[in-house]
Amino acid sequence: MSRRRIGVRDWTIAAGVAAILLVTGLSGQHSATNLDLLGYALLTAGGLALAACRRAPLPVLVVTGLCAVGYQAAGFDVPAVAFLFAVYAAVRAGHRTITVAVSVIMLAALPLAAMASGLHDTGEAFARARGVLELAWLIAAGAAGEALRQAERRADEAERTREETARRRANEERLHIARELHDSLTHQISVIKVQAEVAVHLARKRGEQVPEALLAIREAGREAARELRATLEALRDDDKSPPHGLDHVPELVQRARTTGLDATLTIEGHRNDVPAAVDRTAYRIVQESLTNIARHAAAATASVRIDYRPDALAIRVDDDGRATPDTAPVPGVGLLGMRERVTALGGHLRAEPRSEGGFSVQAELPVDRRS
Repeated sequence: MSRRRIGVRDWTIAAGVAAILLVTGLSGQHSATNLDLLGYALLTAGGLALAACRRAPLPVLVVTGLCAVGYQAAGFDVPAVAFLFAVYAAVRAGHRTITVAVSVIMLAALPLAAMASGLHDTGEAFARARGVLELAWLIAAGAAGEALRQAERRADEAERTREETARRRANEERLHIARELHDSLTHQISVIKVQAEVAVHLARKRGEQVPEALLAIREAGREAARELRATLEALRDDDKSPPHGLDHVPELVQRARTTGLDATLTIEGHRNDVPAAVDRTAYRIVQESLTNIARHAAAATASVRIDYRPDALAIRVDDDGRATPDTAPVPGVGLLGMRERVTALGGHLRAEPRSEGGFSVQAELPVDRRS
């Protein structure tokens, strides 16, 4: 519930209690004194004070108690309803000892105030019965507050336990994924990398020209090994050491050029520090876009544009491949992964064919400079 709605509810309760007290005072019997105006004011003030019981339960407890004693002394035989609400709120907030002390003082002061005003002079038995009734109401209010406080404490403890269990399971799952990746991919990537290295070495040893495709395979094997190692470390370290970011984008563009793609990089705006998640996501968007261009676009050129804006980081990757406005893009795993990353950060992603031909990936990631 929002703070505004809570405030409205507190004021509604306070106004309702004040109205009940005031109506009871107006309709009930009270001794004729020249303090009627003061009594009505104390009845109203005691009820309205409850609006602050959530923020300041102890001051409200004292204020409602003084108001109750005051209007009893002024000759108004009205139950201390506001004080009971204040007892409930104070005990719920955890102030049990002070609440008990104030309640004991009230139990002693209310009969004295009533007798001083001329109320309830019908005998000792009536006064004793009234005191027992007031004590019972106070105990009930305090018990209700304590019961709700314990229930809220147990609910908080249960929520904390659920969060700890979820965190532990997430850590276990991360380690499981890291082991699976290590067992299934590390060996194969290492074999590809070693074979490419050997092929390049033998070709150069024989004085032959090394094919560009072979060099690209070797470089891709090296990068895949680095990426896998960084990913495994990130999984084991709960992502405390992000593997790559915007500083590594020039390397991506340079590596794309080794495949024969005429790739360019343009950086606009004033370079600012960005959150680690944005930094990492921006790198992944450029990486996946360039990978898709190399694999599927049959493009000759590609442009990467990074724009540092005051409240956002904009990324755009265009190519002149074979995509046309008439061909709907097939959302592969890479594109879906990009969209999930961007959406998780509250950003926007557009990936669609360009009107002049080719494909365009545009992402905008919000940047909170206060973080």
